[in-house]
Amino acid sequence: MGEKLEKRYFICPRRDISYLRFLLEAYDGLAFFRTLEPATGLVEVIYPGSRHRDAEDLLRALEKELQLRPCAPPAAYLLPPI
Repeated sequence: MGEKLEKRYFICPRRDISYLRFLLEAYDGLAFFRTLEPATGLVEVIYPGSRHRDAEDLLRALEKELQLRPCAPPAAYLLPPI
């Protein structure tokens, strides 16, 4: 069985979704994300538990830079399998 993945949910300004993808990809292996609702900017950020501290540090910085707003997990119908 693989390592536990941790998930966080945010509302990201639509204009910054591509930039968020670019930033997360630049930190190779730290985290990845998927857009769950493009119209509202709802994104899911997923990272390995072993990278929790690094991922959370980055997410805190991005909350300020991109005005990411943490939010509750969405309804199950919005969560397609990974």
